[in-house]
Amino acid sequence: MPILCDRLLKLKEMFNSKFGSVPKFYVRAPGRVNIIGEHIDYCGYSVLPMAVEQDMLIAVEPVKTHVLQLANTNPLYPDFSTSANNIQIDKTKPLWHNYFLCGFKGIQEHFGLSDLTGMNCLVDGNIPPSSGLSSSSALVCCAGLVTLTVLGMNLSKVELAEICTKSEHYIGTEGGGMDQSISFLAEEGTAKLIEFSPLRATDVKLPSGAVFVIANSCVEMNKAATSHFNIRVMECRLAAKLLAKHKCLPWEEVLRLEEVQAKLEVSLEEMLLITEGTLHSEPYSPEEICRCLGISLQELKTQILSPNTQDDPLHQLSHCSARLKMNVLTFKLYQRAKHVYSEAARVLQFKKICEETPDNTVQLLGELMNQSHMSCRDMYECSCPELDQLVDICRKFGAQGSRLTGAGWGGCTVSIVPADKLSSFLANVHEAYYQRSNRSLVPEKQSLFATKPGGGALVFLEA
Repeated sequence: MPILCDRLLKLKEMFNSKFGSVPKFYVRAPGRVNIIGEHIDYCGYSVLPMAVEQDMLIAVEPVKTHVLQLANTNPLYPDFSTSANNIQIDKTKPLWHNYFLCGFKGIQEHFGLSDLTGMNCLVDGNIPPSSGLSSSSALVCCAGLVTLTVLGMNLSKVELAEICTKSEHYIGTEGGGMDQSISFLAEEGTAKLIEFSPLRATDVKLPSGAVFVIANSCVEMNKAATSHFNIRVMECRLAAKLLAKHKCLPWEEVLRLEEVQAKLEVSLEEMLLITEGTLHSEPYSPEEICRCLGISLQELKTQILSPNTQDDPLHQLSHCSARLKMNVLTFKLYQRAKHVYSEAARVLQFKKICEETPDNTVQLLGELMNQSHMSCRDMYECSCPELDQLVDICRKFGAQGSRLTGAGWGGCTVSIVPADKLSSFLANVHEAYYQRSNRSLVPEKQSLFATKPGGGALVFLEA
């Protein structure tokens, strides 16, 4: 708390210098690390994250004009202003202020408001950007809570999480809700099993003899600026529809892999067998998917692809077949479904081990994390050479398990390390990965650090 108090005082001074007044209140929303359960929230499956101490902090002053004035303590992010009653979000440019506008617009639309007051806001964040620790979602959540507080309205944490999940889609990313849920529902001292439909969170007590360590690969990947993420969402949707069609389910209604399991009333292990018996490991062409579903390429684009995904390379599906044959985009449905169903099972196994606390708890949890990374790397193909190298280094120097965390294609790893090996682990990983390259230029507190479960989003009133 002393560090946060210092930040609040500094933020107040900067706010006064910027706007010539003092903030009326502050809002904090944390980042998160996903311990296990990667790329499965948007498929309908439970995940197991915890909030980290790094966060987004916003100083706020409501004003009588209808102008939103946004500023950032980081000079890399320019000031922005707009009318509070004419919010335009350009999803072709994932600029920092658009994430604030997502949260603002989400609350505005939830209450059906058209005449909103303006505000001056100064944003301060210490979550490394594009690191897989959810800096963007923390800003969306922070902005949503800022807007709710300015309006004097009330919503539950669950309602806020659901609104912010939906509103982040305005930026063009088809996320599933984990990041927003943990930002609001987190509690100090415990990780959370986040379940969806309906959204709920259950405490998961992590083993006392181990520490979770985050290591930044220093490769940045902005989900909204690339097509990788949304293409994976679409591959999972297509896999769900083909599995549903094969099992004579109403495939037109199915959007998520979890829905197939629920409709068939089978276990995750049985879904893995069904996937192996139904989908082939060779990539599917758009034409083959259309043949399997009995639809045209135009129907594939208009009825199955989301508006957000149509802006990706998948947009070429709207072009003529001749062009498709020249530049075919293929879909790895078997691999994506295999990852999702196996990862969903690993989440439940992880929670069960934490509850039963066998003597080799840390080893067992580590094995699940290692399996998760292997699946992310080989079946979901969301790793990168630097992440794989960092995972290998972490395991070499004492981690019982290590895996990428966040969307992947860059960002961070999370490792489970026996508490008595922490000091030597940090020193050895720092030397092996950071000191032997220009990565040592990244501030150490942003690149390699132990973390513990932190609390969720809060409002601080100015005394």
